[in-house]
Amino acid sequence: MKINWGTGIVIAFIGFISFILFFVVRMSMDNKANHDLVIENYYGAELGYQNEIDAENNSRTKEVDLTLETSDQGLKLVFPTNLNADNIKGKVSLYRPSNKHLDFDLPISLSQDYLLIPDNRLLDGRWDIKVFWEYNGEVYLFKKKITYHQSK
Repeated sequence: MKINWGTGIVIAFIGFISFILFFVVRMSMDNKANHDLVIENYYGAELGYQNEIDAENNSRTKEVDLTLETSDQGLKLVFPTNLNADNIKGKVSLYRPSNKHLDFDLPISLSQDYLLIPDNRLLDGRWDIKVFWEYNGEVYLFKKKITYHQSK
């Protein structure tokens, strides 16, 4: 059977459309291509963003910025030594961009001037750390993106 050029064009269109539909269906069913929103309640979080900006500006202007240190036990979040550790309250949020199931929060309860995040809670790789803390009625925010490697 001989195929003329009109039939060839129709076959080419059908083949191309089938090829595209195959990949659309495959990507929508594949768990590896799961693209969730970064935050579950995105619009609600957006409304509180100005509070974060104000808290971050407080940290810079009052020079009470935190420092991160890596130790054998884990990640050490060091608060300024001129502050009374008993009056510091807040929350540490660790966000893993590659897997939302690894995200976790820690309450800030200090007996010394640092908070230790244990090594067994952190996997190697990229982490976004957000420390939202309060001292004597003032609210502060510390944010940092790190690449963590466990010390062996």
